[in-house]
Formats: sequence, structure tokens, C-alpha cells
Amino acid sequence: MTKQIIFAISLIITLGVFAYTINRLASYFRFTRPAFPVRNFGRRFGIMMEVAFGQTKIFRRPVIGFFHAMVFWGFCVILLGSVEMVIDGLAGTEKALKFLGPVHDFIMASGDIFALIVAVAIIIFLFRRLFLHISRFEGIEMKKRSHRDANISLSLILLLMLSLMSMNLGYMGYRETAGGQIDGIYPFAGMLLSVFPALSAETFNTIYEVSWWAHILTIFFFANYLPYSKHFHVFMSVPNVFLTRLEPLGKLDNMESITREVKLMMNPETAYAASPSDVPPQRFGVKDAEDATWKNYFDSLSCTECGRCTSVCPANITGKKLSPRKVMMDLRARMKEKGPLIVRSRSLSGGKEVNDNRSLLGDYISEEELWACTTCNACARECPININHPSLIVDMRRYLVLEEASAPGELKSVFNNIENNGAPWQYSAEDRMNWAKDMEVPVMSDLFARGEKPEYLFWVGCAGAFDDRYKKVVRAFAKILNHLKVSYAVLGREETCTGDPARRAGNEMLFQMQAMHVISTLKGYDVKKIITACPHCFNTFKNEYPDLDGNFEVTGYVQLLSRFIKEGKLDVSQLKGTKITFHDPCYLGRANEIYDEPRHVLNSLTNNFTEMDRNRSFALCCGAGGAQMFKEAEKGDKEIFIERTEDALKTGASVIATACPFCMTMLTDGLKYKNKEEEVKNLDIAELVVQGLGI
Repeated sequence: MTKQIIFAISLIITLGVFAYTINRLASYFRFTRPAFPVRNFGRRFGIMMEVAFGQTKIFRRPVIGFFHAMVFWGFCVILLGSVEMVIDGLAGTEKALKFLGPVHDFIMASGDIFALIVAVAIIIFLFRRLFLHISRFEGIEMKKRSHRDANISLSLILLLMLSLMSMNLGYMGYRETAGGQIDGIYPFAGMLLSVFPALSAETFNTIYEVSWWAHILTIFFFANYLPYSKHFHVFMSVPNVFLTRLEPLGKLDNMESITREVKLMMNPETAYAASPSDVPPQRFGVKDAEDATWKNYFDSLSCTECGRCTSVCPANITGKKLSPRKVMMDLRARMKEKGPLIVRSRSLSGGKEVNDNRSLLGDYISEEELWACTTCNACARECPININHPSLIVDMRRYLVLEEASAPGELKSVFNNIENNGAPWQYSAEDRMNWAKDMEVPVMSDLFARGEKPEYLFWVGCAGAFDDRYKKVVRAFAKILNHLKVSYAVLGREETCTGDPARRAGNEMLFQMQAMHVISTLKGYDVKKIITACPHCFNTFKNEYPDLDGNFEVTGYVQLLSRFIKEGKLDVSQLKGTKITFHDPCYLGRANEIYDEPRHVLNSLTNNFTEMDRNRSFALCCGAGGAQMFKEAEKGDKEIFIERTEDALKTGASVIATACPFCMTMLTDGLKYKNKEEEVKNLDIAELVVQGLGI
């Protein structure tokens, strides 16, 4: 009975402290912003089973991923045994779940085996951290406390496993020596017992009792230590994966507050509509912790600081200040600092704004960090628990642009050009058809005037219209469309920027104005199907325009080429002896999971296709996304495009194939920098298909 009382008191203290901690953290969620409605529970459950329990993203690094998966699965099994220990402690029983028979045997056997496996894995983890100095465990955000915390957590897990193994050993030894029945199967403990010195029943019982208490009290302590450590993900990772943002990685969330403003601007009849007086004006974007969404904060609490995000960030790889891990850690730290002040203020003054003369943006995260992001989504793709870093980064850019009118000078020029000329560059809309000189390219307005309606609108894009190099690409694709007699037309002078560069750079107002104008134009021509020659335009049309009632069937030109080849409509002959490699554009690949189609086309063109070391979802960004195309890169050790060009040159390919105007510009510059432009050609897939067709 004494044991039960002590156990009950220990459990009550544990639950009480844990409840206090969780209530404190939950109170901080109350003043974060809404994110998205949590729906599609079936799909969420599937993602949770695949990513969280299946550990699929952990296995992107197979060796260390295997050991981590063993630890996770081991914890899942051992947790069942811990439940039995709690029941035993409260009820004064021993092996309370033995009535489950074979199921109980399986749980005990699995827990016994996994205790050894997890212990070995933890020793490997500790060795790596203490002696191997893994680069992704370092960084300006990784203070001594972070390393100490990791070592403490790992040591506690090791203690749990050692106490479990000794508990099973003591239990088996006592039962065998005393002649009692053994409930459960313990393979590893049995093996240990066979080589263990003969001890008395009392000694084995003492080992069992001491280990039992050591194990359960360590669990209780660990449970309350976790919320204050980086290993809080033990509790948070599974729900965080369940609450995954379901949209494609390339989609940025729409700002409804901006939508209302733009609609007022575009519709004079509602210009004087009264706004509800009881609704205070909301800050545009994220300046401080309370401006972040509940999901952003949930992500920050779930972050285990593993550094996988930062290790694949092209900005960080090339020596720039940005670290996606730091962004999450900074949000968590800032909320820890300001959260109690807000809670206290709301309880005393009913919600008066708290100002401690500090903020997330500025005191924790610098503008230089934010503007280094290429929005390539490598961090979000790599994160084992589906944290989405770019959404928070872009929201902070939105604050800078919309509230502070702060942005690099080159981007301010881009904003002016888009607003005045409908393109990121200072070209007139009158020049938008110059790319089609001496070609027969149907224009939508001409067909419409004749009462004709094409099947597709070919969206040329600003680069296709104005960039001298990419004009050759859209000309090549138009030749293919004409060769196949595809029913299509272009907007010509009516085409304007989709707004993608503005949105990625934080100018949500300009993006939505452009988007609504484009959508209005397309609806005026009753456009249903769109072919894009630019992955950024593709992503914007496909994923972001539907939020503004722009619903179209969108196809990337590479997808269309692949389909035509599969259907036998496009018969290309191989470019014999040509060794080709392919650079995956971020906004085709990670943003929209389009990997197979470009490779299908290239494999139809050559029998000598070779991959870069970093390819498909592991591919390195060219460095131009996130509006980086239009500005100078932040200071670092190397330009991103040079790093990616070196990846391509390592393959020994004579042709680097691309499928994006931004990528073409950056890799062409990389070849010039490496003095390889005479030996290695950077050609778009459409240009290679034209060569294969001989047209």
C-alpha cells in the first residue's frame, strides 16, 4: 500500500506540473492569428501514418534515419509497457495487462528487444554529437544550452533503456530463482540471464524494484523536462504532422485583408462602404510573435533543431546568414519572452497592447536573413515533421513591404515596373509580341473577333516576351505547337505579369491587383485551359489564383510535351552522343512534384541522360526564386548559381537542360563564370525537342 501511495503522489505531481506547463503554452496560442481550417481528416490521418509513424522523411537520410526510426518505433512499443507500469503502480498489481495473453507477450518481447536497439542508437547519437562535430548541429543559433539540452535528453533516454533492461533482467531472475510464473516473453533479458552470475531471489527482486522505480520516475521527470527542451517534439511531432498544411509547397496563403482592400480599390461602388467599427485594423504580415499564425507557433514548438532544413538551404550552404532552423527557434524564443507579458496584460487591462520595445523582426531575425530566402522550399521538403518555414519568412517580408515600405532597392524598382509596365523590367507592353517576329502565332483578340475560340491559351510570361535568351525558348515551343497543329492563342499585348515576383517579395497588394486584372482578362475570353512556359507562372495559376476565383486547367509545357510523346503525337529522334543532365526547377519539382515528365522527354531524346548528385526533391535551387532573380544576393561565401553550376559540371554532360527562365539565366551565368560556355550548353527542353524534331 505504501508503494501505491508514493506512486500516486508522484503521478499527481507529474500530471499537475505537466498540466501547468501545457496550460501556459496553450495560453500563448490564444493571441496568435488563424491559419487554416482543419479539415480532410482522412487525408491528414494518412499523412500522419506515412510521415510520423512511417518515418518516411526521416529515411531521406537512410543510415541515420534508420537509427532514428528505431528509436521512434521503440518508444511507441515501450510506451505500452509504461501504461502497464502506471496501472501496476496505482492498483498494486504486477503485469496488469497479462490477461491479453499473446498480445501481452508480443508487447513485452518487443519492448525488451527495442530497449537494446534504442540504447545502441542513443549511444551512436551521443558519440556523433560529442566527438564527430556534425556540421548541421552547429550554427549561430546553436548555443551551448542547445547542445547541453540535446545531451541531457539523450542521456535520459539512455537511462530509460538501461533501467528497462535491468528491470526485465531482475524480473526474470527473481521469477526463475523463486520458482514463480513469468508473465511475458523477454528475449534479451533471457539471454542476459544465461550469462549473468547466479544471484539470490532477493537480490534479483531488489534489482527489479530499484529499476522499476528508476524507470517510472525517469519517465515522469522526462515528461516534464521535455516541454522546456528541444525534444518537446516527442509530444508535438505527431500532432504537428497531423496538422500539416495540405496545399502544395509552392502555394503561399492568400491575405484576405488585402483581398478586401483590392476589391474596394477596383470597385468604386464599394469605396465608401462602412467597415465594422468594432474590428480593429489588423497588421499586414508578421512583425512579432503574436502576428504569427497558430500553425507557425505550433511548428516552432515542434522543431527538434535537427538542422536538416538549414543543411539543405541554398542560402545557408553558400554562407549567407539565413538559417530556417533559426527562424523557428527565434519565434519560439520570442514567444517565450513576450507571451507572459501579453497574458498578464490581458488579465489586468483586458487586452491592451504590450510593447517591450523589442520584436521578432529586428531583434531576433534581421532583414538580411529574410531577403536571402529563395522560397525554394528545400527546408519544408526536408523537415521530418512537415514544418513550413517559407510561409513565415514571406509573412515577415509582407510586413516589411506593406507596413514599412522596406525592401531592397532593386525590388522597389521591380514593383514600380510591374505596376506601370506589367513586367518586372522596364519594357513596354507594346513589345510583348516581338518574340514572335516572322512567326505565325495566333493572338486571342484576333480569334475572338472572328468568333473563334482556341483550346489553349499559351501564357508566354514576362521572360518569354522580353528576355532575349528565353525568347528563343518560347519560339521553340510555339514551333512545336504549330507543328502539331495545336489549337492555341496568346494574349500578346494584353498579357501582363502574374504578380509572382511581387508576392514572393512580400508585396501582396501588388500581386492581388495583378492577379485580379489577369483573371478578369482571361474570363473575358472564356479561357478554360492554360499552357505555361514558366514554372513560376504555372505555380501561380495552378495553386494561387483559385483563391481569387481564378480557376483554370493549367498545364506546364514540359507536361504537355511528355504527354504528346507518350501519345505518339510527337516523334522525336535521339540526339546521338549527347550527354544531358537536368536541373530541376524548384517551382516544378518541390513546389508541384513534377519530376518524371521532364526526364521522360529527355530520355526520349538521348540514351545518355545523367543525373546530378542533388536531383529531384534533393535538387539545389539555382538561386533565382523568391524574387532573387531581380536583386543582388546577400553576402556569403559563394553565389548559389555557382554552387549549382558546379553540380552540373561534375556530371561531365555537354548539355545542361533546364525548364525555367530563371534557372536558364542563372546557369548560363554560372557557365560564363566557370569559363565553360563554349564546352557546355544550357538549353531548354523545348529547344532540345525542336532539335529532335529537326524543325
